[in-house]
Amino acid sequence: MSNPAILVVSAHAADFVWRAGGAIALYAGRGYKVRILCLSYGERGESERLWKQPGMTLERVKESRRAESQRAAELLGAEIRFFDSGDYPLKPSEETVQAMVEEFRHHQPQFVLTHSSFDPYNPDHDTASELTIRTRIYAQAAGYPAEGKKLEAPPVFMFEPHQPEQCKFKPQVLLDITSAFERKRKAMESMEAQEHLWQYYTDLGLRRGTQATRNSGRKEIKYAEAYQRYYPQVTSELT
Repeated sequence: MSNPAILVVSAHAADFVWRAGGAIALYAGRGYKVRILCLSYGERGESERLWKQPGMTLERVKESRRAESQRAAELLGAEIRFFDSGDYPLKPSEETVQAMVEEFRHHQPQFVLTHSSFDPYNPDHDTASELTIRTRIYAQAAGYPAEGKKLEAPPVFMFEPHQPEQCKFKPQVLLDITSAFERKRKAMESMEAQEHLWQYYTDLGLRRGTQATRNSGRKEIKYAEAYQRYYPQVTSELT
């Protein structure tokens, strides 16, 4: 029997690292197959440090961001697939839609991680979120023309945006990533084009860890990541 799988849909080359690196490393360490679908390299909007270098070109930026992202995924223990769907704006093609449906059907993920559905600072994130939900729904339809077994109903968790208060994001799940944080930190440090975010997301992990301890009484928690559910949780017990 193959290992259970998780799909992570990231708009840009570094989004999955900042926002879900702890979850990725945690589940990879538990034996899950974690597969990242990276829609764009973030070559226009999230690579300012590279564009400051003399003679920089779009292709060189893409190559650099791809290498950083590949290295980060490997450090976290995940696979990654790049789609190169553009940046500012992100414009997924019909081929990308079809490929994502097939990813859902082939891997049958236990759950899905992606962006929040509203981000006034980066519309590419909205696009990635909408695309994730849309292709998940297509993959559930028996009549949709794509290979593989139709998808069941894996829960979707939206990871925390950079400015949650402005993105209508409310933490509903605080995931303890203490045991995986060092791997996340190393993955963050591989994203050299955005060095200014290393400490920000370290501090955020500590703040969410404090909140996780307060909400659970588990004093061993030091770092956590926040998530919001897209669909209701179905359960037979309230615990």
